[in-house]
Amino acid sequence: MNIEATDVYRELERNNLEGARRKLTFIVGRDTANLNREEIIRATVETVAESTVDGIISPLFYAFIGGAPLALAYKAVNTLDSMVGYENEKYRDFGWASAKLDDLANFIPARLSAIFLPFASWLAGYDSLNSWRIIWRDGRRNPSPNNSIPEAAIAGALGVQLGGLNFYNSKAIQKPLIGKNLRPLEIQDIKQAIRISYICATLVLITGIFLTWAI
Repeated sequence: MNIEATDVYRELERNNLEGARRKLTFIVGRDTANLNREEIIRATVETVAESTVDGIISPLFYAFIGGAPLALAYKAVNTLDSMVGYENEKYRDFGWASAKLDDLANFIPARLSAIFLPFASWLAGYDSLNSWRIIWRDGRRNPSPNNSIPEAAIAGALGVQLGGLNFYNSKAIQKPLIGKNLRPLEIQDIKQAIRISYICATLVLITGIFLTWAI
């Protein structure tokens, strides 16, 4: 996911909004055709934050407690949710079950991110204290039981505001605002979010290896 986010960053760096929108479609479910520059940045930062849980912390968590079979089982659940875990008449019941199962699978890893992401932010030189503050203030604002936590951690660390109006299949959805709007989102926020995500992955990996060795 961070590789795709980097692709979006590169297109924005070239001032190629159309290319950035096209790259963004590979990593988000929202409509991207009419997004402006700041909305593209917001969508990318939000996705990096969320994928730090479901793409890094969760697979490692299940790998450490149950080995490859449990990690693969988790990825199957997560992939099913990304395919049909949304409101759709054809897959309404199946999609609902997939989304709820994914929420359950990510419940503990999302809360672990409330520890690892602020620590990673501190190591990266960003505002870890504000990361903690925003987690406590905004970490439960999203209807999803998990997504707000990593988004709040990243928003607090960078001093930006995430959330707001999105469109899904031309339907407007107002997401809760997360973080303080201390400054406008900038292209560098994508790279900074990715950096925090990579450091977080390293911390989780080291912690898991240490605990496995110690036990």
